[in-house]
Amino acid sequence: MKVPKRLDPLLQDGLIDEVLGQLMSGKESEVFLVRCGSETRCAKVYKDLQHRSFHKQTQYTEGRKVRSSRRSRAMEKHSRFGRKEQEEVWQNAEGDALRSLAAAGVRVPATYDFSEGVLIMELVVDGDGAVAPRLNDLRLSETLAREYHRLLIDQVVLMLCAGLIHGDLSEFNILLAGDGPVIIDLPQAIDAAANNNAKRFFTRDVDNLATYFGQFSPELLATDFAAEIWHIYENGDLKPGMPLTGQFARIEKAVDEDLIMREINDAREEAMVRL
Repeated sequence: MKVPKRLDPLLQDGLIDEVLGQLMSGKESEVFLVRCGSETRCAKVYKDLQHRSFHKQTQYTEGRKVRSSRRSRAMEKHSRFGRKEQEEVWQNAEGDALRSLAAAGVRVPATYDFSEGVLIMELVVDGDGAVAPRLNDLRLSETLAREYHRLLIDQVVLMLCAGLIHGDLSEFNILLAGDGPVIIDLPQAIDAAANNNAKRFFTRDVDNLATYFGQFSPELLATDFAAEIWHIYENGDLKPGMPLTGQFARIEKAVDEDLIMREINDAREEAMVRL
């Protein structure tokens, strides 16, 4: 096959020995099978900004730390240098997230190197040594659906305890390895404490799990793990492996319309006085 230009420098530097073929093409990257010595690994090639179709990127990157105030100011001004720096931060984010999550015990692919906008990482395989399938490609029994859902809820708790939220979690970016589910695709990983959209993205991730596995085990559709976990997290009590019920009682308070109107009128009168 014709070797992609972005992989040429890695071949020349000996980081990879051979490009075996393309594994997949997504909205922000292409993944190739490569040989590194005696091992087969993945090379994830990030698409340039103008060729990428990942929308609303700023919602995901809010709160990400950058190395210097100069870089931060440039990114805020959207100058040419700032856009280059923003692209570098985006491309580095997945490797950083994978390393942090692996250290926390989350089931993610191992990373080996990052160079020239290419991330070299573990090839996830099934029990027969073939490329692991995505959950989306499988039909599950009710028992397996409940088991995998429980395992993945434990994983999102581990991620949140490590300060990160996947942000785009679904059956399309979970692989079924020989020893269970593995979470992939994390360039949009969210800083749980610094991103104002964190709760919304976390809720969407967890609800996506319930919706997918609920096809095979309908009782999962009635669970509310997202609200339960986030409530515990906000109270500072979330711990890996803690027991969860999947239920959460929301306290609905009646709106005091008179109080709201008084506050509005008081604010209006203060504004008139200032004028």
